[in-house]
Amino acid sequence: MQSENQLTKGFNTIHRHRLLRWLQWIIGAPIHLISLILFSFEKKSANYQTLLNEKIEQLKKTDSYRGLIENYQNQYDRKQAYFNRSSNQSAKDKFITAQADQQIKKNAEEALALEGHEQISYLTFFRTLLANKTFIILTIIPGLILYSLCLIYQNVFVRFIFERIVLTFFVIISVIVIVFTILYISPSDAAANILGETATIEQRIEFNYQYGLDQPYLMQLGRAIKGFLTFDLGLSYTGNEVIMTSIANRFPVTLTLAISSLFLAIVIAIPIGMISAAKMNSFWDYSFMFLALIGLSIPSFWQGLIFILTFSIRGNLLPATYSPNNPLSLIMPIVVLGTGLAAAIARMTRASMLEVMHEDYMMTAKAKGLSGREVFLRHGLRNAWIPILTVIGLQFGAMLGGAAVTEQVFNIRGLGSYIVDKQFIPDIPAILAGVVYIAITISLVNLIVDLLYAFLNPRIRSQLKEG
Repeated sequence: MQSENQLTKGFNTIHRHRLLRWLQWIIGAPIHLISLILFSFEKKSANYQTLLNEKIEQLKKTDSYRGLIENYQNQYDRKQAYFNRSSNQSAKDKFITAQADQQIKKNAEEALALEGHEQISYLTFFRTLLANKTFIILTIIPGLILYSLCLIYQNVFVRFIFERIVLTFFVIISVIVIVFTILYISPSDAAANILGETATIEQRIEFNYQYGLDQPYLMQLGRAIKGFLTFDLGLSYTGNEVIMTSIANRFPVTLTLAISSLFLAIVIAIPIGMISAAKMNSFWDYSFMFLALIGLSIPSFWQGLIFILTFSIRGNLLPATYSPNNPLSLIMPIVVLGTGLAAAIARMTRASMLEVMHEDYMMTAKAKGLSGREVFLRHGLRNAWIPILTVIGLQFGAMLGGAAVTEQVFNIRGLGSYIVDKQFIPDIPAILAGVVYIAITISLVNLIVDLLYAFLNPRIRSQLKEG
């Protein structure tokens, strides 16, 4: 019975939200149709209305009903006398009968309820069906979507993840629409850029017809969205290369570069920020924050060129360009890309730690006799993580978008450089694919950050349960 109770709990949660309430009626239409048929038979078998009418007739023959008639008659007469209005017998009889019948119906319903006869609404009946194991098994196929939604919404954290995934889906669709629209209204002519200035009008028309560029805006946009939903991104304008294959070959390099840079930045920046906060206004604090300011100020392309000049050309220590078979060729790109991120995380760590150091729970921890390390790690860092995670999530997205510059400097055939190369054509399907895959990655990182919020902060978990 545990799963049935969960279904009922999830349905109650859904029914409290107006949008979800309408959604469950739509996706659960087959189940509701079956339930309505069963409900109609239930109402006929229960025959509640007949029992109610009989009870009303019984109560009308009692002295209680006659007492109600007299009370409402006196009430009507006093009201007319107070306002100095003449009494209309027809209106008087209508008022007395309506008030008495209303009260006697209420008394009849209460009497039936005491006898175990109660009128059941459809929603109440449907909730009893959700708690019926046999009904669930027999209707599992038509009700699979609705039952899945109920199971999702019976758990607050599963619901949180599900809503974030749905939001991510709409973000991706919005990215497709916005990027496609910008490329569509761009003055660049893909046919002229690819075929060259010597191409004839007929050749350009044939090119536009081949790639569907002669179709209206909405048809091209619909084809682009369909391509992403079906994982069929088609061919690029140049070389008829399969876009999905090109993305699959280039994206792992960019993702490896970004994740490695992020890991390096976190390992370096968090301890630096904590040391600066612990030794505020000291030599170490000024030195670390000065280096962080320099890290934020240095352009990545200039830093990459300096690294190539120092460690490759003069020092002959590291390869100047990326080679898939040489892991050492990723060291300089990772350091370059992680420098700015490490500087931002270090400054935010210091600021967050300084903000929580004077909170009451920190004072209490110190009063308990805990060591400075325990106070910082167990109480300070855990409560300072929220703004730090926010910066990490935002900077990771900016790093993915800015990886194109670093990839160009170190000749890395990644997704960033792929988008830049295709932009000059413009190769609309290829650019769309690259941008959307980056958007998907950023959305997944933000999802992970949101989950870490709830994991690290008890107040957020409490708000989720209450909300």
